[in-house]
Amino acid sequence: MPFFELANLVMVYLLGIVVVATRYGQGPSLVASILSVAALDFFFVPPVFTFAVSDVRYLFTFVVMLVVGLVTSGLAARIRTQAEAARLREQRTAALYAMSRELASTRGVDQLLIIAMRHISEVFRSQVVVLLPGAGGALVCADGGQFALDSNELGVGKWVHEHHQPAGLGTSTLPGAAALYLPLQAPRGPVGVLGIRPADPHSLDAPDQLHQLETFANQTALAIERAQLADEAQQAQVRMETERLRNSLLSSVSHDLRTPLATITGAATTMLENGAKLNDRTRQGLLESVREEADRLNRLVQNLLEMTRLESGALQLRKEWHPLEEVIGAALGRLGKELADRRVDTRVPPDLPLVPIDDVLIEQVLVNLLDNAVKYTPGGSPIRIIATSTGEAITVEVADHGPGLPRGEEDRVFEKFYRGMPGGRGAGLGLAICQGIVKAHGGNIWAQNLPEGGVAFLFTLPLAGKPPASVPADA
Repeated sequence: MPFFELANLVMVYLLGIVVVATRYGQGPSLVASILSVAALDFFFVPPVFTFAVSDVRYLFTFVVMLVVGLVTSGLAARIRTQAEAARLREQRTAALYAMSRELASTRGVDQLLIIAMRHISEVFRSQVVVLLPGAGGALVCADGGQFALDSNELGVGKWVHEHHQPAGLGTSTLPGAAALYLPLQAPRGPVGVLGIRPADPHSLDAPDQLHQLETFANQTALAIERAQLADEAQQAQVRMETERLRNSLLSSVSHDLRTPLATITGAATTMLENGAKLNDRTRQGLLESVREEADRLNRLVQNLLEMTRLESGALQLRKEWHPLEEVIGAALGRLGKELADRRVDTRVPPDLPLVPIDDVLIEQVLVNLLDNAVKYTPGGSPIRIIATSTGEAITVEVADHGPGLPRGEEDRVFEKFYRGMPGGRGAGLGLAICQGIVKAHGGNIWAQNLPEGGVAFLFTLPLAGKPPASVPADA
């Protein structure tokens, strides 16, 4: 039958050789080529069932078939090898991407090194260690190293760090080392040394393997430098903030202490030098000035002390159940002189529940809010104080009819040393202290401009616990 002609059989055997080469590689395909020629001669070339060839024309067929089989098997095996290499490169590229992504979302050198060593160890099937420069220029092993180093290995790592070149296993420099050492080179300079000890000492001999490892080392070096730069930036920010606070404090103290001290000194000097010549009204006015400026000094110093207690965490609340109207009345009494020319509208419902607070500190909050309203509103403008209850918390509002706050400054007013107006009075601590005290009570404080003009400061005080059946007379 034409279907079983010798040429068709040759094609079938060649197809088998290609299949063997694709699946099993060059060695098995070479054996398959030889066996195919032998089988074709034994089973299909007359005389059959012998290796004798009666027609010499078949010898040319056997030679061509063998050559084609060998070439085909070689090409198929090479393609298989290239495909395997491409698959390995894809795996390493994916591993490099995964490591880079994980490094980008991690902060801190120690955590970065642990991540990098884990990925490199998994990809290259090896043990990894990282050497970082320590005190005096000596190299020290980072935490998480996967093998120990003796003095000789440390010496190889030091040479790599100083000369910025690979050395150790598989290189021409110090090849007797047990591991391969690569410099961790960043744009600003060397940041350490990567040591890798593979399970197979010859696994890194291939150039593509070494190039891939250098890529992992470069990514690790960049991550280390990024973490170091972040730490340096944070330290610089802390220094800048410290310097800013120091300058603000010095500016506040120099201005806000000097003015009342100058008034007190001037009034006292006038009374000492001309006391006998002054009439009672003038003497009374000077004494009032001394008292007002002394109260102003006392409030400034108290604010500084309160801020120090808040910053140090030394503020301890002494909570008791108090009627809020009494605390509001005490705050208004402390500022009686400053509020003498203003109408203060106080709205406290008669059924307002008792609230668990440190009455001294909440009184200080109200004093600071009222003092702030006096400083930044026109003389004679009204102020209102409103207290409401929701069953879970009490909300207190202190509102004025001044110019209000600039848009976007509603949160900044609670920062330390912030002043609503350049050159304004005060050290800029009152509202920061209010925020600290209210938050210590578990409440919240905020500012908002009013549609009719002015600004309202509101704070909440949670109603936690059960009030007593009766309130002591001195509460």
